[in-house]
Amino acid sequence: MADKSRIISVSLNSEMIRELDKLQESLGFTGRSEIVRAGIRTFVQEEKQKQGMEGKKSAILLVVHADEFDGQVAGIKRDYEALIRTHLHNTIDGGRCVELFLLDGDAKRIESVTRGFLTNKNMDSAKLVIL
Repeated sequence: MADKSRIISVSLNSEMIRELDKLQESLGFTGRSEIVRAGIRTFVQEEKQKQGMEGKKSAILLVVHADEFDGQVAGIKRDYEALIRTHLHNTIDGGRCVELFLLDGDAKRIESVTRGFLTNKNMDSAKLVIL
């Protein structure tokens, strides 16, 4: 028997609501709840993939941030030089930067560098793909 859905309350600012509504329309979701559930499922799936990683792994880490935070990226990068096989940096729209790291090494260190970017409030986004 399927678990009954429960209603929860989530606070979003106006910008996030506009973005949510745009995504809902462009992706064809029938309502906000449906797109929020899809987003949560994706996030949970990605986190499960990362949990329990052990041994040597290869991964791609993609980070987006404002140009003014290049120094913070360099600081995090410096602590993980041994993991980084390739690093590409490019400036994109209006002073934002994208960083692509090809990582190879201990899974726990890959988790650690990813966490460093994810928890830095000055990073717009960080996405890890395990290869």
